[in-house]
Amino acid sequence: MQLMGLPKEMKAVVIEGDHAAVKNDVKIPILEDGCMLIKVIAVAGNTSEFKHIDMKLGPEGSILGCDVVGEILQLGSDVINTAEEPFKVGDIVYSFIHGASKFRPHTGAFAEYVAVDSATTYKAPEGLLKNAEEDHLEEGPVKTFEGAASVPFSLTTAGAIMVHELGNKLEWQPEKPQHAFPVLIWGGATGVGQSLIQLAKKLHAYNKIIVVCSKKHFELMKSYGADDTFDYHDEDVVEQIRTKYNNIQHLIDAVSNETTIQQVYKCAADKVPVKLMQLVFLNIENIKEKDRKDNVKIIGTIIYLVDGLPVEMGSFHFPANPIYRRDITEFIKFITPRLADGSIHHMPVRVYHNGLDDMPEIIDIIRKGKNSGEKLVSVL
Repeated sequence: MQLMGLPKEMKAVVIEGDHAAVKNDVKIPILEDGCMLIKVIAVAGNTSEFKHIDMKLGPEGSILGCDVVGEILQLGSDVINTAEEPFKVGDIVYSFIHGASKFRPHTGAFAEYVAVDSATTYKAPEGLLKNAEEDHLEEGPVKTFEGAASVPFSLTTAGAIMVHELGNKLEWQPEKPQHAFPVLIWGGATGVGQSLIQLAKKLHAYNKIIVVCSKKHFELMKSYGADDTFDYHDEDVVEQIRTKYNNIQHLIDAVSNETTIQQVYKCAADKVPVKLMQLVFLNIENIKEKDRKDNVKIIGTIIYLVDGLPVEMGSFHFPANPIYRRDITEFIKFITPRLADGSIHHMPVRVYHNGLDDMPEIIDIIRKGKNSGEKLVSVL
């Protein structure tokens, strides 16, 4: 289905060989069942983009981008409403998308028009969002387009980890902790890390929230709900954690590289069942043989399964998972009003003003690790 009055082509950022390229002749996406067509207001960069390029996870010519905020132009059939009031034309929404997907290569976020999946879309209250007045936003309630653009990928991933993978219930500030042991979040200043800390606190998921990050971020982590913080720059950081906590049964590596997975693994409890969550494709083979423990299970989450489609990224193949889609859709319905009332915050944001033309540079900044503790957002 195509909306009358739209151009046939649009500007978008696509995979072209080993880099991201801005093109002006990309076809407007076709609206599938359950989807909504939006006119894009702002987009945000993530590690997903450079990984899809560098690891050959996305097909040539596919549109990149996972985080987007925009105005609804058209509703497809069978729309799933994730807010109390149904979606309608003119609503401002922010959404998570599997950019550079093999099965929907035309639906990445980095485009002038995007077909967003209604099940992975957050609705903003009417009139709430405004343009940011500064080029740097402190963390805070979602009240700007730029703040909204920074939310979907990180928060949706954090929700999948806390609820679907680690078994926490969607209960808001229960009196007793859901788990009578601490959680370790390594990489608390990452986008997913900042969302995880807030969710762990608001769901009272654990009896203590332990966070590893740079010391410069300690104050922010504690404002979100961290009970204890450790600096990953300390050579003995693992020993510090092990000395103080010997019963960590849930650990989340929000950085997820071959160095951090080794460190996080060593922090696990020794004699009780342990789940270690990582965010890429790391497994027991990435752990030194001498350090391996029979009680530790390394798991992962494939957030792109929320689309309800199979996921194929390079040599990795995952079948469609309707239970995963159901659980994350329920999480989005649960958390949307908490975003609207300011209970859940967006992370710090750095604002760019050249729209899609900024995205190749932003992708490269993230690739080189030159940003720390903030989301890079560009306004169209």
